Amino acid sequence: MDRPVTPPPRQSTSAALQLTPEQVKQVEINRLKAKAKQRQREEEISASSTPNSNNKRPIGVVPATSNSPTAPGPSKSKPLNRDSRLGKYFDYDLSKMVNSKGGFLIEDGKEVDEDMLRKEKERERQRIKKNMEPPVYLDPALNPKCRECQSMSIDHEYRKTFGCLVCKACQNDKPEKYSLLTKTECKQDYLLTDPELRDEEVLPHMLKANPHKSTFANMMLYVRYQVEEFAWKKWGSPEALDAEYERRTADKSKKKNRKFEEGLRDLRRRTKESVWQRKKDEEHKHIFGPVRASRGASGQQVCHECGFTIDFEEL
Repeated sequence: MDRPVTPPPRQSTSAALQLTPEQVKQVEINRLKAKAKQRQREEEISASSTPNSNNKRPIGVVPATSNSPTAPGPSKSKPLNRDSRLGKYFDYDLSKMVNSKGGFLIEDGKEVDEDMLRKEKERERQRIKKNMEPPVYLDPALNPKCRECQSMSIDHEYRKTFGCLVCKACQNDKPEKYSLLTKTECKQDYLLTDPELRDEEVLPHMLKANPHKSTFANMMLYVRYQVEEFAWKKWGSPEALDAEYERRTADKSKKKNRKFEEGLRDLRRRTKESVWQRKKDEEHKHIFGPVRASRGASGQQVCHECGFTIDFEEL
């Protein structure tokens, strides 16, 4: 048997092609470009498949040449048609509108009630001024002082509501002057009316939630010395107020007694009439007429005076 023979070596490609140095250089450049594109493609694939810190696929920009349905195109840039079922609507430029403080937005260029805006601004300024805390001066002579003890630690709630400069200590020490009275107490004890108590220029008051029930109207509280000063001015003096109070109490008692006596007289009259009627009924004697036959064998008798009827059947 013959042994296998090794084939002769093949000639190299470069030797067969006989490439020039410029061609060899271009082939090397093309090979490097292909490797770079392949490496970039592998990096994109690995980046799109690797989740981020939130375990989500990272967002990538879809190129315009992509065949994806979400890819941008000329048809995607057109605005959508508005649904006619939504009705009519109007576009407003809010940067050109004026707040009228009355619940309306007025466009720029339209007529604006300047007088109304001026009054509203003035009221807003007065509200802000009323709610502001009073300033404190470095000079003690410029700061307000308590009318009783001349201390500077005055109660700002009394000052803002009642215009009274008094401290907390003096309020507690002198309740006969600075205690608060309710509207009912002012009407009953000082005989003041509702219009007088509602006038804040005459009698300033403080509103406070009703402690009996939250749905009740707020309490109206007044400072005692202001109520007494107004009551003395109205009735003349404390003695005149006491006399008027006693007169009204006596009139009220007389009206109550008069009403009670009228009710008692009415009760006596009704009782007397009922007794008289009962006796009258007992004294009455029926006077019947002849028998009226009806429905065959049955009949009835009727009293001529009271109309009493007796039904009976003949045997």
